[in-house]
Amino acid sequence: MTKNAIVLGAGIVGVSTAIHLQRRGRQVTLIDRKDPGNETSFGNAGLIQREGVAPYGFPQQLGLLLRYALNNRIDAHYHLRTLPSQLAFLARYWWNSNARRHAIITRAYAPLIANSVVEHKDLIEASQAEGLIRKDGWMKIFRTEAKRDVALAEAALWQNEFGVEYDSLTPADIALMEPHMTGDFAGGIHWRDPWSVLDPHALTSAYRRYFESLGGKFVTGDAASLGQFGSGWKIMTREGPLEAEDAVMALGPWAAVATRRLGYSFPLGVKRGYHMHYAAEGNAVLNNWTLDAERGYLLAPMRRGIRLTTGAEFATLDAPKTPVQLDRAEAVARTIFPLGGRLDPEPWMGRAPLHARHDACYRQGAAPSGPLVCLRPCPSRVDARAGDRPRACRTHHRRDAVHQYRGLFAAAFQPVTPSAARPSSAVAAMPSIVSSISTVTTPGSPVGTSSVANWLSSSETGMKCPLRSPIRFISNALEPSR
Repeated sequence: MTKNAIVLGAGIVGVSTAIHLQRRGRQVTLIDRKDPGNETSFGNAGLIQREGVAPYGFPQQLGLLLRYALNNRIDAHYHLRTLPSQLAFLARYWWNSNARRHAIITRAYAPLIANSVVEHKDLIEASQAEGLIRKDGWMKIFRTEAKRDVALAEAALWQNEFGVEYDSLTPADIALMEPHMTGDFAGGIHWRDPWSVLDPHALTSAYRRYFESLGGKFVTGDAASLGQFGSGWKIMTREGPLEAEDAVMALGPWAAVATRRLGYSFPLGVKRGYHMHYAAEGNAVLNNWTLDAERGYLLAPMRRGIRLTTGAEFATLDAPKTPVQLDRAEAVARTIFPLGGRLDPEPWMGRAPLHARHDACYRQGAAPSGPLVCLRPCPSRVDARAGDRPRACRTHHRRDAVHQYRGLFAAAFQPVTPSAARPSSAVAAMPSIVSSISTVTTPGSPVGTSSVANWLSSSETGMKCPLRSPIRFISNALEPSR
């Protein structure tokens, strides 16, 4: 008998997860309060970042922290009145960005990033969305030799250790690649491997159509109504109540709220970002996705115009828009490229989740109420607890799982009970918690969706953590720019 599954959240993470589950024989219903791709996945920088092997860390240098405290930068901005409530989270983020810890996280993160282009290629071809893709990488430009040299040394390290490919750019190279761009640049990096997306929302929509062609269904509903029902789950939708054996949460920044209702507590914060589309003056053309690395904004030649994306804003999830970073970035961008008028009626603002520990590495634990949960193991110290009850799943074959699953950034967990009568239902929370390699581009999105689909399709029983098959899928692009 075919098992039912629901996927909450219809961004690029949720739609990709739904596709993989439908391919594996589940009858999947995709649920969101809006049409697919209209929240976090709408306004990103459009990069499938194969080179993004290291998550963006919190600054460690005291001088740089003091400059951020002035709150006048493009790459970061904060709401002063909400800062006290975020200090504990930001402190944990800073602590886990220490060089030693960050190196450990990067080694766990990189094997997943390695498959990003390959796995997106599968879905792009199946969705007949090749017309939305460019395969010529992107470039990062520097204004000072010191910053350029640090970045080139890091690129060489990543090439040697993780196989990413790049070219070192001279000022003459930049002028050749971008003849309409002006500026006294010291050089840059051209990342060869990444793909870029001309319209991220259109790509999510193409994935949605492919999902429906496989027999999946999209309905409007609210994740807040999800609850356990017998041995499975129940949620209210516009078409009425829906029951399923399994549920997957792909709710982005709203994942923390939804999982908290189910009794879990994960250290998730919120980062917000803005974008605006511009025309180009005269016959000027922007050829490449270009990051002005020392100013913290990105210019991307997309279908809707030249998209300018900002750095991260730290504020509450539903705080009013404050697009001051966009105004700052526009003023700087106009000095290096002849931007024309704004094409959007108002700045777009997106929200994305931010994890205090980049690898979202959870300990096996128990919820404060309800059934025990079995979290996947992690290769290093864990920063999050799921409640305060005694830990479960101590009999898991940890070494094998660490070898296979180090760096699985989805918080995949399954309600279990110690008795033979444990429910067969499962919930996988996939909050898209992947940090970025820079202040403006986020490698994120469907993280380990194929592995979660493999798990939900398995018949694993007992007190072992259920993640058993090798990770083979991670999509690492298409979250909002930071």
